[in-house]
Formats: sequence, structure tokens, C-alpha cells
Amino acid sequence: MAAPISTFLSRCALVVALALTVAGCESTAPLGASVPDASASAAATAAAANPVVPEFRVGAGDKLKVNVFGEQTLTGEYVVDPSGSLAIPLAGSIPVAGATVREVESRIAAKLRGSFIKNPKVAVEIASFRPFYVIGEVTKPGEYPYRAGLNLLSAVAVAGGYTYRANTSRVMITRAGSAQEVAMDTRAGPIIVNPGDVVRITERFF
Repeated sequence: MAAPISTFLSRCALVVALALTVAGCESTAPLGASVPDASASAAATAAAANPVVPEFRVGAGDKLKVNVFGEQTLTGEYVVDPSGSLAIPLAGSIPVAGATVREVESRIAAKLRGSFIKNPKVAVEIASFRPFYVIGEVTKPGEYPYRAGLNLLSAVAVAGGYTYRANTSRVMITRAGSAQEVAMDTRAGPIIVNPGDVVRITERFF
């Protein structure tokens, strides 16, 4: 009887080994296969829903602090006029709308160089931003002063919060410098509001 029992036990061990092998094959990813990253996928979805301007660009209404080293009469704060230009003594009117801060520095220096100052050194920073606008289904629609790092929730809070009719899952935004209104899903992640943006809260359908 020893031989049949030994054979039976051997067969049982073989069945268990095969079962474990199959289970391991099913749970293990093939060699070299990539495993989807859930956090990366979520970040990509949020980024697609929230096209943030990568570098701030100057526009009408922005106040710039201009420092021309060694020239106190030229150093001061200047507001970008409705035409998108800065009026600086000696340099005259300089178009700056759509330019980055570094580009504004270069344009001012180029205007001053040669005839007025041999080798001007110019530094520019934002003294204050142009306002943003919140309209539609908020308690107090209107124009509001911008502060750095503003997002949709903060913008709506400044405007007194949503009305009971507001669609809180979607917002319509017209970015500064663009005529196109874009719909964004508020559930996809934080939505940044830039200077000059128009935020429109629509009415929800009951």
C-alpha cells in the first residue's frame, strides 16, 4: 500500500505546483510591460482641462516697476496704457503688450541705448496686475483686483460665492488676450485664473 499512497501524494503535490504556477502567471505583468500610473493619468487629465499660461505676459492695465540703474529720474512705476504701451521719459512710447517681463526689459534698454544712455541696465517687475472679471451666477458679479496664485474657488469667493442656480461642475473662461471662451470641468482639478481673465458661471439645468 506504500507505493499507491506515495504515488497519490506525488500527484497531489504536482497539481498544487501547477495551480500556483498558473496563478503567478496571471498576476505578473509580462517582462518589459509598463504599468499604468494612476497619478500621472490624473495629472494629465487635470492639465488638459486647465491650460495655464506658462509665463506671465504683460497687458493693458498692468503696473510695472521699472528700475534703470543709475538713472533715478527714469526709475518708477508705469501703467500699461489701453493701447498696450509704456510711456517712459526719454524712451517714449514702447509697445509691451504680450511681452514677458524679460522682453520688456530688453525693449526699454534698446530704446534708451546709444542716444541717451551708453549701456543701460534695466530691471522690471510687476507692481500690480490688471483686474479679472467674474460674471454670471455669482452673488456679486464684477471686476476685481488680481492677486498672484488666484484659482477659481478664490475668484468665486471674492465675487460673493455661487448663486443657488449656478452650475458648479463647469466654468466658462475667456483668457486674457483671447476672444475664445473655453469650457472647463471643475472636477478635473484646480483651475488657475490669470490677470485679465473673464470667468463666467453658467446656470445649471434642473
